Amino acid sequence: MSKNIVYIDPDLEFLIPQFLENREEDRQRLEKLLQESEFDQIRIIGHSMKGSGGGYGFDYLTEIGSQIEKNAELKNKEEIKNLIDELRNYLDNLEIIYQKE
Repeated sequence: MSKNIVYIDPDLEFLIPQFLENREEDRQRLEKLLQESEFDQIRIIGHSMKGSGGGYGFDYLTEIGSQIEKNAELKNKEEIKNLIDELRNYLDNLEIIYQKE
């Protein structure tokens, strides 16, 4: 499986481990919330991911957060499950390269 390579400004290096740990916690919470059909809470997490991803250099997290948010509004359980799987795959195969732009 190919790695998801993300180039991050070295100035953010100390923030990235906690940021990614929080995204993994989000993923676990999303799975639990989906089982409970808590679409409002799912929407909030998606919205938060949409807002924070790009600021740290993780544009894909912004994109997937937006999709989670939209599908939570539609109560589209199957698509949310697929997006959570995509999120897991992305986080599990992430390779970060620190470099100045």
